[in-house]
Amino acid sequence: MSESYNPWFEEALSSTYLERADIQIVDRKRLIEILKSFYDYFIGINQNKKILDIGCGDGILTHELLKIDNTISATLIDGSKDMMSKAKKRLLGYSDIEFVNASFEEIMNTKLELVNYDFIFSSFAIHHLDTKSKTKFFQYIYQHLNINGYFVNTDIILSPTKSLEKWYLKLWKEWIEQKKTAFKLEGNYGDIIDGYQAESHYSALDTMRDQLDALKVNGFREIECYYKFGIFSMYGGKK
Repeated sequence: MSESYNPWFEEALSSTYLERADIQIVDRKRLIEILKSFYDYFIGINQNKKILDIGCGDGILTHELLKIDNTISATLIDGSKDMMSKAKKRLLGYSDIEFVNASFEEIMNTKLELVNYDFIFSSFAIHHLDTKSKTKFFQYIYQHLNINGYFVNTDIILSPTKSLEKWYLKLWKEWIEQKKTAFKLEGNYGDIIDGYQAESHYSALDTMRDQLDALKVNGFREIECYYKFGIFSMYGGKK
């Protein structure tokens, strides 16, 4: 998959993703709470911090952080105009918020006027980049962090073995079935996992070790996986 391609650029797909997010993403609400806890503990509340939300979608993560710290100065980036519109609507009324409509390719290869940030995070977006592009993007992120700033990425990862992959997909299917029952939903939602396994998408994935190594190569320290359930993970590091 090329750096500039992102399936969520298409309005119909972005809307479908938002409608299904709590079904197709394992522990989505828990992941949001972990991110908020990380911010509270490592970044600090009510200190006028600057944050960068990459692949912001409808702005839910920045919105959740603003709930616990309304002194935040935030920049949100997304390649989808539809998602950006949804983010602006969600964050209407908050001050000191900047919105940038740009793809990964545009972020890295054009001169966006971005400052340095205390906290940079992304959610289910960077996996669209291949290994080389991820490493390059992590370098870009490192360069735009303040000293002692943190980067956290929540994303899907490649399993290190085929046997683990089969088990992880089984766990994922079980999660989806549980949510279908809880929400009283119909349909098999099989296209969610089919989309994950599609060659154009699957070929860009990297293992957790590869991505932690890419952070290390770019100078990050205190690198760690903060959460993992099957193919779903949260990891990052400090400048």
